[in-house]
Amino acid sequence: MQILSRPAAARPRRSALYMPASNLRAVEKARALPCDVVILDLEDAVAPEAKIAARGLAVEAARAGGFGDRELVIRVNGLDTPWGNEDLAAVRAAGPVAILVPKVASPGDVAAYAAAVGGRPLWLMIETCAAVLALPAIGQACADHGVAAWVMGANDLAKEMRCRPGADRAPLVPALALSVTAARANGLAILDGVYNDLRDGAGLARECAQGADLGFDGKTLIHPDQLAAANQAFSPAPEAVAWARRVADAFESPENTGKGVLMIEGRMVERLHLAQAQDLLAVAAALAARAV
Repeated sequence: MQILSRPAAARPRRSALYMPASNLRAVEKARALPCDVVILDLEDAVAPEAKIAARGLAVEAARAGGFGDRELVIRVNGLDTPWGNEDLAAVRAAGPVAILVPKVASPGDVAAYAAAVGGRPLWLMIETCAAVLALPAIGQACADHGVAAWVMGANDLAKEMRCRPGADRAPLVPALALSVTAARANGLAILDGVYNDLRDGAGLARECAQGADLGFDGKTLIHPDQLAAANQAFSPAPEAVAWARRVADAFESPENTGKGVLMIEGRMVERLHLAQAQDLLAVAAALAARAV
């Protein structure tokens, strides 16, 4: 089996907004918000007594569509809960862009969910100590079963670790960085966890910047007011897009055919940098198309 070093197709996933599927007004609002991903949540955001009704609303929303360029993802309850199996059956039939599953901790979990979704695109949460310790094996299983993306569940991970993340998330940074590394080794997209303090815009901006520095594709969010910070932090900077275009043009030039290393404006550039440039240009082009 081939291990991939980059996703097969880059696309903007700067902002992924959780919306409780039980809140019909919020679901309707999500169709017009400037987010790249809408995650209708049947798990943490929905009380036990509302889960069956929320499932029905999520299915109706997926079938109705109207989310435009936004990827519609539905997070289900785990297979170890009373709602998991029925969630998966209903959501699988509704056909969202992807089904997000919680608390995957082993390759066996990946296989079980892959079988349960019946070939539908699958995303999974990395949010337990066991998952962090098994990242290489989980990544391999994801490559085997066609999983497209990981989402960090930093709150659950911090709770299980009994750590105090603080403003710099220092106790979590090793797990975050290892998760990004494992995702990239297996051709997966990966989204950072949520920021909890809705009143702290400066803190959100810092954490978005940290996530971008760590290599995440974007950030999961819990309120529409957080979208602007994530979109800004994870959007390609104009100077980065210009440099990526110069790299791509240089490697595409006939005189450089077959060359693995080039000198561009005094900088040594390898073909691995070409792959990065192509991904960035793909994201920039998709964002530009939306603005038209």
